Amino acid sequence: MENTNILVFIGGLGGTEVFLILFVILLLFGAKRIPELAKGLGRGIREFKDATNEIKSEIEKPGKDENASAQRPVARDEAQKEATV
Repeated sequence: MENTNILVFIGGLGGTEVFLILFVILLLFGAKRIPELAKGLGRGIREFKDATNEIKSEIEKPGKDENASAQRPVARDEAQKEATV
């Protein structure tokens, strides 16, 4: 859904507007500085994705542990019942 909103925003810009924005960025930062900015932006995005994936795995992990621990006592109880019978 978010990507659609971004595409709608970009779709509203014509070729002249995009060229003007890129030209202003080039004037403000210079040709040498733009690759450094892009590299830093890429690193930031990668760290954000890694942090997001780590949080997702931590949230999902307790749910899996609860299911596994819930199944173990049942197996022990059945083994004890079979041993006493």
